[in-house]
Amino acid sequence: MTATASRRGVGFILAAYLSWGLLPIYWKALAAVPSPQILAHRIFWSFIFTSGLLVLQRRRPDFLSTFRNRRNRRIILLTAAIIGSNWFIYIWAVLNDHIVEASLGYFINPLVSVLLGVIFLREKMNRWQSAAFVLAVIGVMYMTLQYGRIPWISLSLALTFGFYGLLRKTARVESLIGLAAETALLSPLVLTFLLISQFNGSGVVGKASIATHFLLLGSGLVTAAPLIWFTLGVRKIPLSTAGFLQYIAPCLQLVLGVLVYGEPFTTTHGISFSFIWAALLIFSFSQTRLGRRNGGG
Repeated sequence: MTATASRRGVGFILAAYLSWGLLPIYWKALAAVPSPQILAHRIFWSFIFTSGLLVLQRRRPDFLSTFRNRRNRRIILLTAAIIGSNWFIYIWAVLNDHIVEASLGYFINPLVSVLLGVIFLREKMNRWQSAAFVLAVIGVMYMTLQYGRIPWISLSLALTFGFYGLLRKTARVESLIGLAAETALLSPLVLTFLLISQFNGSGVVGKASIATHFLLLGSGLVTAAPLIWFTLGVRKIPLSTAGFLQYIAPCLQLVLGVLVYGEPFTTTHGISFSFIWAALLIFSFSQTRLGRRNGGG
């Protein structure tokens, strides 16, 4: 792998994670639109955008072959429902001033993914990963005890995205084709919902500002583009490098939540996040050691 290719890979990965990290700004700009309608537009326009890309790339046969395999059909149906749930929880969290709690979900997601791999794929968790997981559990439990409630937004986002990754790993469907297939399955449902909303007077099409209409149309682009950049980048750099960079997104979300949108970051948050950040340092150290042992650099 050349240095130029590696730099390009890092550039693509950075573009993807920066886009995901700044996404709350996009959803905040749509605050006048109800969360279910934002989700419906996001799914429908993602389908239109990804389908158009596949047509331009002449990959329609690859897309259709995804549905010919019965096992893949079942998995894509499940991942469509899971990613739809994940998107809705995240959009709702942003619009209801829970960006900090949402960022926590994406901080603990890598650890949740390791745990799911142990439970469902019989993968081994080494002692460093076990220590990291224990620290993360302590951080979540501390927040739960201090506030008297489970941080359900964080856990829901981490679990849905963790299960999504687990199922997509078993389906072995390329990212862009998988997203097109998932949104294709969901589009008839969301289009029906949008039409009903328009007929009963609660829809925003034709009523909202021009800027809002353009933002809704662009929701497909802001969904698919980072995924494409990530796919291009991860092929050109070591997975351990991509693993370190993945924390850019939740860090940006945390900064936006606290410094831009004025969400509270209390002492309890500080202690809980400290446990989780310590867990992530140990986890990243473990992944780096594993990569070197396997000849990864």
